[in-house]
Amino acid sequence: MNILVVRNDKLGDFITALPTLYVLKHYNPSNRIIALVAPLNRKLAQSCDFIDEVIVDDAPDILELMFKIKKAKIRASITLFSNTRVAIAQFLARIPIRIAPATKIAQIFYTHGIKQRRSRVEMAEFEYNLQLARVLFEDILLDFPKPLLRFTDENFQKFCGEYSITKPIVAFHPGFGGSSDANWTLEEYIELVKLTVENQTIDVVMTFGPDEEKLYEQAKELLGDTSVILYRSQGSIVDFAALLSRFKLFVSTSTGTYHLASASGCETLTFFGDSKFASAARWKSIGEESRQHHFMIPLEPEGRAKMFETVKQELKNFLLKGF
Repeated sequence: MNILVVRNDKLGDFITALPTLYVLKHYNPSNRIIALVAPLNRKLAQSCDFIDEVIVDDAPDILELMFKIKKAKIRASITLFSNTRVAIAQFLARIPIRIAPATKIAQIFYTHGIKQRRSRVEMAEFEYNLQLARVLFEDILLDFPKPLLRFTDENFQKFCGEYSITKPIVAFHPGFGGSSDANWTLEEYIELVKLTVENQTIDVVMTFGPDEEKLYEQAKELLGDTSVILYRSQGSIVDFAALLSRFKLFVSTSTGTYHLASASGCETLTFFGDSKFASAARWKSIGEESRQHHFMIPLEPEGRAKMFETVKQELKNFLLKGF
């Protein structure tokens, strides 16, 4: 059976879809699993051995999207997060079985609209996604390996050679992105970085996205003459994930890079907004839960300052454990 799975939004959102793609493939290896993704996620989707084909949603035109879908000869689709445009495109493509959460107007274009009420946060986003696979196959097993993304050492060895890295790596990613709505200031990140540099058994890296040049320059100025490695992301998301898979700890806000790190097997220390919608209860990653350390940042200054001290202590505890 040709099965389309739609998650054509941001990086972290797509990573929450990976377990669903995996279980559908392993339910019956003869299933042909097709992922509809945003351009940003094309290479990551193509790197997954449980995805057989990738359709890139790179134009706003409904008919163009419909023709792409129709060409794949899909028997069933599972739209993990829907909007009217993708709903109409699938309807026009005449996919016989069309499954999606029941959301507003879009639900009339699906054959199976399932009420999930994700705003209640009764489970994590990736668990809501897995739940939709059960609509297609009632007896499907929802277990998946952790880490789900696996990579060779080639990129990491090249990275270590380029930056003369010889010790385990703790990385910090100070930027915002995705649905993140809480973070520390750059100055607070620098404080955490300097605390970590005191441990001479590790190497410390700060990572920056390709559009974070200003943040990179500010961090460089604030750090002065230290041993911290400032790394601007090069290559694809897959290349970056290969590096993350070999880091010992990744410290960031709850954005796509956090999801990528956890899905690749890196231990994470992550900051979330102090609300139900933005919480770790909804946005925990697909990695091993015991290797995810979550902190909710309060809005009020006093609570925020207290939480920052807690984070500093937890970071010290992690460093004392050693590698």
